[in-house]
Amino acid sequence: MTEAGKLYIVGTPIGNLEDMTFRAVKVLQLVDLIAAEDTRHTGKLLHHFQIQTPQISYYTHNQQRRIPELLERLYQGHTIALVTDAGMPGISDPGYELVQACVSAKILVIPIPGVSASLTALSVSGLSSERFAFEGFLPIKGKDRQQRLENLQGQTQTTILYEAPHRLIQTLADLAVVLGEERSIVIARELTKLHEEVWHGTIAGAIAEYAQRHPKGEFTLVIAGADLTIEVLSEAKVRTELQALLHQGFSRSQASRQLAQFTTLPRRQIYQIALTLPEDE
Repeated sequence: MTEAGKLYIVGTPIGNLEDMTFRAVKVLQLVDLIAAEDTRHTGKLLHHFQIQTPQISYYTHNQQRRIPELLERLYQGHTIALVTDAGMPGISDPGYELVQACVSAKILVIPIPGVSASLTALSVSGLSSERFAFEGFLPIKGKDRQQRLENLQGQTQTTILYEAPHRLIQTLADLAVVLGEERSIVIARELTKLHEEVWHGTIAGAIAEYAQRHPKGEFTLVIAGADLTIEVLSEAKVRTELQALLHQGFSRSQASRQLAQFTTLPRRQIYQIALTLPEDE
């Protein structure tokens, strides 16, 4: 009986080709087959490093058809390397389904680590890296998006998101509503590439910054966690606190601004609640 082959999960550069590791080049040279997200894109990488290993396409819309085929090759003793267009396979890219299938089939899976935009951005953010959560891309719209955003509200760890340039402004606006305009954020663009940029500031500052120019490139957002000293209040509690402040003579605007200092809710959301209170309250 032929001994089963091995699946290598190979990290590739996210921009600068000099980030390719010696080990990654060696593995791609020695395996029998490379399963690539985009064979044309990976073909340029292989040409640069003079790698002549044959490729097969493996991407989101054909992975269910490809997995049995790749498993069969592995059963026959072939070695296969999985790569995506940039970074580590399976991190917001195709990959984990094939790995899961190999694990279930007792086929050895070997990681060949490489660069990842999420960790690269976190390392230069200046925000806490003791605890962090990678959220990938948010749902584009609807209840799923709103739920994911609301789940971030009380999180105290640093959060990392990916975003496309044409959705950046809308995502920043949504973050401002849910997390507050003054939450610290770092926006990394085109990491390791010619036009690499790392911007530090607040969500409000980011909205002002990117409203002045058309966002271009791939974006990684690193967002500070919620302050542990700030209380997460329910809407009922917010109404009670607002009523107490209004009774003390504060205007709705003043009461909203005052309460926003002590909760994770943004001032605009508190003010909208204040507008629903009767005049005599």
